[in-house]
Amino acid sequence: MFMWWPITGKVDPRDPSRVLTPPAIDTGRFVFRSLPEDIQNLNRRAIDRADLDITAMSFACFAQAHEKYVLTSCGSSFGDGFGPKLVCRAGDERWTTASVRDAAQSPDGPVICVPGLQTSAYMTLSIMLGGRPLRPIARAFDTIASSVVSGEADLGVLIHEAQITFAQQGLRLVQDLGVWWQAETGLPLPLGANAIRRDLDARFGIGSVREVTTTLRRSIDFALAHRAESLEYARGFSPLKSDAELEKYVAMYVNSLTVDAGQRGREAIRRLLAGGAKLGMIPAVPAVELSAPANG
Repeated sequence: MFMWWPITGKVDPRDPSRVLTPPAIDTGRFVFRSLPEDIQNLNRRAIDRADLDITAMSFACFAQAHEKYVLTSCGSSFGDGFGPKLVCRAGDERWTTASVRDAAQSPDGPVICVPGLQTSAYMTLSIMLGGRPLRPIARAFDTIASSVVSGEADLGVLIHEAQITFAQQGLRLVQDLGVWWQAETGLPLPLGANAIRRDLDARFGIGSVREVTTTLRRSIDFALAHRAESLEYARGFSPLKSDAELEKYVAMYVNSLTVDAGQRGREAIRRLLAGGAKLGMIPAVPAVELSAPANG
């Protein structure tokens, strides 16, 4: 919501089909409409239907959708030294990174709640554990913390705002997956991708994919240049209560790598996809290509 309001206009948080203010920048011959949705639902939609012209998706999902979509060099989320949090209940001292790794592939190992089996968070967890855990359960991202607190799951992988607020909910950090990934690879952790349908050029003329990518980059630039306004708008969609928490969360995932993934981002994507393919979680992707804006 922080990045795209300049091209969609500001929408009503209670009814995203209702546009409250028009786009802040000229979007040329294309009109952009906001469709807020859970990332795992978007992953499945990209794989099964591929009907959205532009979509967020997990980088882990891309290998299963790359025939229909191309990644963009802008608009993605990377955790640069931080990332999804593997947590357990406060006071549950059984779990460390090593003990989870030892037990995860056992039939009586821990039940781990994850935000979807096509998410980058789940793939990173599996790479860290040396294989997919035998007892994952997929839940909506905003219910994972409560699933762990209630005892439905022994551990949970938190994404979005819960990465900041988990301690307030009675949870303890076992491992920050972004910290682990950077220690292993020296790279940021690719999480949420931004992707455009490959057939835009065929449908709207040669150069359309790049034209749309350029508009997306302009939207991010405008949002960052009007940061206070962007934060105030994003507040309506966030459970975070304080200005400091909201600022921290946005700064985590709208950063220089969001503006342009660059070579460092490309290598990180390649490493993540290669790790998932090695475990048999996704098919191998021949190469990582990113659509760049006209001035990129």
